[in-house]
Amino acid sequence: MFNRDYNENPFIVIWEVTRACQLNCLHCRAEAQYRRDPRELSFQEGKKLIDQIYEMDNPVFVFTGGDPLMREDLYELAEYAVKKGIRVSMTPSATPLVTKEAIKKAKEIGLSRWAFSLDGPNAKIHDHFRGTSGSFELTMNAIRYLNELEIPIQINTTVSNYNVNQLEEMAKLVEQLGTVLWSVFFLIPTGRGKESDMISPLQHEVVLHWLYELNKTSRFDIKTTEAHHYRRVLLQRSKQEKEKGILLKAQEGNRLGRAPMGIRDGSGFLFISHIGDVYPSGFLPIKCGNVRETPLADIYRNHSVFKELRNADLFKGKCGVCEYRNICGGSRARAYAMTGDYLESEPACTYIPKGYKEKSVL
Repeated sequence: MFNRDYNENPFIVIWEVTRACQLNCLHCRAEAQYRRDPRELSFQEGKKLIDQIYEMDNPVFVFTGGDPLMREDLYELAEYAVKKGIRVSMTPSATPLVTKEAIKKAKEIGLSRWAFSLDGPNAKIHDHFRGTSGSFELTMNAIRYLNELEIPIQINTTVSNYNVNQLEEMAKLVEQLGTVLWSVFFLIPTGRGKESDMISPLQHEVVLHWLYELNKTSRFDIKTTEAHHYRRVLLQRSKQEKEKGILLKAQEGNRLGRAPMGIRDGSGFLFISHIGDVYPSGFLPIKCGNVRETPLADIYRNHSVFKELRNADLFKGKCGVCEYRNICGGSRARAYAMTGDYLESEPACTYIPKGYKEKSVL
């Protein structure tokens, strides 16, 4: 899994099975709608897609949306994937569809993990962010069901100006809920997400260093999404502490093993939309083909955008000369959203590479 060639096969594949959702989240990448799109991949097309995903060295596979539970055939699709030997996870929305019976059925099928979004330590913050009153209570109920059924829980939190000052409270709640993985996502201004909702580059750096410290003592794993420079912080801080003789708990292999170094939009990562369009990620809206017309592996391996995204030497500005460009590479989605160029520097990173300083002097 960890030795795979990302030029050939992804580490993780996300399929947006539908854009239908009962929530109205402020940052929604998909700009989800209340009704299903009649153009969605059919059940048979979904099975064919799962076959193609499996053939790409059986990557981690996630059903997302919208709300995947809005598809009546979701469990049949999940069961088909599990029977092939694929490790399947799901990220449903916390709505009345998430009953204990629904979760029990998923466990019986063999889903390896459920992930729920929790964007505040209380209803006021979370419900505002999710655009739906009562969402916090529904999420807490769903997590209680998962604990009762002994299903591993992943909590996804989007860091924004709405909750950046409550992250310590969030971490305590994540611990109390028995979470195995806290996925901390840093907002990309795409879909309904706005640049004004983002925290500043300096705040990004502060939060990443705070996560590093939390990482030492937390009973749950921590990973970041669209904050690839966390890998740079991990390596910098680990090196500094090793030089000082500080003993650390094993973290780089464990923590980064959740998303190995070098993975970023289009490199080890692949996204398929509800209508079969293929993108480097759900947050990088550059269509590179459609599975109804072209095999998935062909798009991933041969499309020019994917090839460029996998070549860190093509990156521009600071990222292009950064010594961490191959293990970090920055968020290509954020670069695209804020500059219009997916090869530009990561706008949320404060680090100035030595090579960039020298180049600037020249």
